[in-house]
Amino acid sequence: MTATTVKEEIYLDQAKKLSVSFAKDAAQRDKEGGTPKQQKDAIRQSGLLNLLIPQKYGGEGAKWSTALAIVRELAKGDAALGHLYGYHSLFVSDVRIKGTEEQQAYFYPLSVQQQAFWGNASNPLVESLKGDKQSQGYLLNGTKAFGSGSPDSQYLWLSFNDRETGQYLNGVVPTDRTGITVKDDWNAMGQRQTGSGNVDFENVQIEEHEVIQDFVENPTPFSTIGASLSQIILTNVFIGSAFGAIEEAQNYTASKTRPWLTSGVEKASDDPGILRKYGELWIQAKAASALADEAALILDEAWEKGKKLTEEERGNLAVHVAAANVFAGNAALDITSKIFEVMGARSVHAEYGYDRFWRNVRTHTLHNPAEYKLRTVGSWVLNQQYPIPNPYA
Repeated sequence: MTATTVKEEIYLDQAKKLSVSFAKDAAQRDKEGGTPKQQKDAIRQSGLLNLLIPQKYGGEGAKWSTALAIVRELAKGDAALGHLYGYHSLFVSDVRIKGTEEQQAYFYPLSVQQQAFWGNASNPLVESLKGDKQSQGYLLNGTKAFGSGSPDSQYLWLSFNDRETGQYLNGVVPTDRTGITVKDDWNAMGQRQTGSGNVDFENVQIEEHEVIQDFVENPTPFSTIGASLSQIILTNVFIGSAFGAIEEAQNYTASKTRPWLTSGVEKASDDPGILRKYGELWIQAKAASALADEAALILDEAWEKGKKLTEEERGNLAVHVAAANVFAGNAALDITSKIFEVMGARSVHAEYGYDRFWRNVRTHTLHNPAEYKLRTVGSWVLNQQYPIPNPYA
């Protein structure tokens, strides 16, 4: 990645230590599901939650490339925690992308003081949360699915539709506001500790200053880059998962795997077939990293420009993120499946839980179809056309 300052190196070192700690019981926690409370508290105590908040509001003012490097490191140990940290970073940043300076000045100091984790109730594809306009703000009723990070969060980034006009709006509310019920009912095959279940709203008051609507009243190319942020976060979850899987496989191969009977060697670490496969896996992971790092640099430039970002620059970011996302997803699916070929038959035993790497990647690669990201890249290559901004491009 692109860490260049001493402080950024310190952040990355913290993330590496956390990741090693998280990896120790990742397989067991994956089986249990639920909320990784102890691990989230460790991230809170690290100070990494304030990384992207501007320094004038008490944060670190770091670059997105640094935050993404941390997502990747955390995902090596546990993809769920990489996901939770990455999405927290996204929702905090959404206030700057879509809101006003006044809303940043309100929410960011509170978040820093509380070492707050942000979750969401903002699935944009389903209009299942309605807002009735009040004299001040809205009254919310309904349910949102895929509320990643909502359990054990202090704030929720949410989306809703004005019941009368249908207008799509965003907002931020404290998770413990009266009328909000975080169901914590996520029970999927992968990313099992991301808390991506349902959030119910019953007569929930969202105040005027909590409604995010500057992106509606004053739209800019910058106000649409949230799609690229979510996609590049997932890209780094894929890559972290791939490297984490390779690392686990290395340990297993070195200590438990036997060479094939016709290999002519005594140790699995000398088996020519195993050596070749490790070469393939590592090259795939490194190639995915290279594409993701290039996209992260483009994101850093876009983030620096803010509302001065042009449509062309926004489109260039979207294309490079789409390319990195597709490649990383395919590479991670392949790597997390093929690690069993370099470990051998006994590695499939449930006690190891090595299948969690593939289940996590498979779950997240379904977030939005790779097919349409490929079309985004192809349209740019062939026709020099950038994607029309939408929640996923």
